[in-house]
Amino acid sequence: MTVAAMSSRTRPAGDRSRRAAAVTAASAALAVAAAVLSLAIGPTGVDLGHLAAYLGGEPIAERDRIILEAVRLPRMALGALVGAGLAVSGAMMQGLFRNPLADPGLVGVSSGAATAAVAAIVLGGGVLAPIAGLLGSHFLPLAAFVGGLANTVLLYVMATRGGRTSTTTLILAGIAVGSLAGALTGLFIFGADDAALRDITFWSLGSLGGATAVKVLAVLPFVAAALATIPFVARGLDGLALGEAEAMHLGVSVERLKRVVILAVAASSGATVAVTGAIGFVGIVVPHLLRLAIGPGHRFLLPASAFGGAALLLLADTVCRVVVAPAELPIGIVTALIGAPVFLAILLNRPTEDAG
Repeated sequence: MTVAAMSSRTRPAGDRSRRAAAVTAASAALAVAAAVLSLAIGPTGVDLGHLAAYLGGEPIAERDRIILEAVRLPRMALGALVGAGLAVSGAMMQGLFRNPLADPGLVGVSSGAATAAVAAIVLGGGVLAPIAGLLGSHFLPLAAFVGGLANTVLLYVMATRGGRTSTTTLILAGIAVGSLAGALTGLFIFGADDAALRDITFWSLGSLGGATAVKVLAVLPFVAAALATIPFVARGLDGLALGEAEAMHLGVSVERLKRVVILAVAASSGATVAVTGAIGFVGIVVPHLLRLAIGPGHRFLLPASAFGGAALLLLADTVCRVVVAPAELPIGIVTALIGAPVFLAILLNRPTEDAG
């Protein structure tokens, strides 16, 4: 008997590890291709030959070098980090809640960040002017991050009793606190002037415009920390798919897993929302489509989601920069135009659970 035949006989029925590895590799290749397109394409194009020479350390025209170093490279890096952070956060939340339609917003990051960002915009020229002047361009991202993190901590405390965190309570409390945050956001908007309303609108639509090395370095540790948890939470999330009691019988520390996942999601998605504004559907659509392709095993699903999210956001950002050039579409519009139809298709094609 050949080695290949023995391998095929010993591999469990339904094992999709080879396919999962291939899809993960394809996602990584797509992310690299999207990064190259992001560097090369824009209102002012960069010749692919010049780009290859620059990446190879060779001298290129000063104009192309300035475009790449000052604009394209920071924007590409930020887009890749944000896309990876949102998609991995979504995959973790879907595993934690055992629901393929869950997203990072369930832990309150989006609602808290939005309320804090709107408050910073409206009050930054008034009672918070001294703080805004001191922090400068960091004022809005920092406010959004603090608001998202504070909201997450509040929800976690509300859902935890006797050292155990109830995912059901977390979801229901998230709905209530999200509604309250929405009401507070509405109050701030009601009192905003025209300039503040314009800033609020653009922030809520999301953008990678204004990407700098400082913003990249601000997001990097939070997304890197979330990605670093993948080897430690993948097995636990697989066990949790069977139920909490079954996961504990398999040796999974369920409560510790919940804390690690919620903290990783809050930090990663909170940091990304803070620097780019609200960008929807990446955390839902990417991991769900990959789950359909490679199965529910998080050992491959989480890294594939990171690559897929980076690729999607970079491609969406490239579209934003060229479709109405020299103007630029907010990236949240493009991701919604892509994600909403896919989300509806996923929803409508799900098995009817209450049929019969």
